[in-house]
Amino acid sequence: MNGLDQIKARIAADAQAQADGLLAEAKAQAQAIRADYDRQAQALAQTILEKGERDAAEQVRRMENMAALEGRKQILATKQEMLSLAFDKALEQLLSLPEETYVDLLSDLCVKAAVTGREEVLFSKADRDKAGKKVVARANEKLAKQVAPKLPDELTGSAAGAILDKVVTAGSALLAGTGQLTVSEQTRPIRGGFILAGEGVEVNCAFETLVRLSRAGLEQEVAAILFDGP
Repeated sequence: MNGLDQIKARIAADAQAQADGLLAEAKAQAQAIRADYDRQAQALAQTILEKGERDAAEQVRRMENMAALEGRKQILATKQEMLSLAFDKALEQLLSLPEETYVDLLSDLCVKAAVTGREEVLFSKADRDKAGKKVVARANEKLAKQVAPKLPDELTGSAAGAILDKVVTAGSALLAGTGQLTVSEQTRPIRGGFILAGEGVEVNCAFETLVRLSRAGLEQEVAAILFDGP
């Protein structure tokens, strides 16, 4: 091999060596890049997995909270329904009292609600026809006794004394301007009780109204009986 061939051979060898070096370097860089991407992919996958686990746990927690809240709402709704039933039952018991007990209760309410003792008493049609006169008569007697002087026992122990006591009681009430409640010709669409009307003012003593107004003050006590007992 002459000199020129040797030069060509050396150039070719150097070029091949350089190409081999570049190829090896490129392969090394490619492997490094691939390894780096693999690490990033693994890190990203782990991050996604951890986030998914956190999101799933949060979703479970929210669902548990929602279920607990819904349960509490349902319990509260059931308790409110039971309280309403209890007060409805109380109203029904008031409406089904024996007649004498019913009359006495309404007469006491009339006495407490009366301001002048000269008001009109408005009942439901059924109560006006059945018990209205008895209620008002008994209420007037009680109002009269509030202003009547107390007679000695020896004056009221006989039949004549009893009549005298009634006369004195009625006279005292007349002088005091009380004990003159009257049954109104008007009626109201109420279930029980009455409405007292006088001087442009009405006092609502309908049983359904009294039960409704009493509920706010009694609900906690009734709830304790219904739900906190043995």
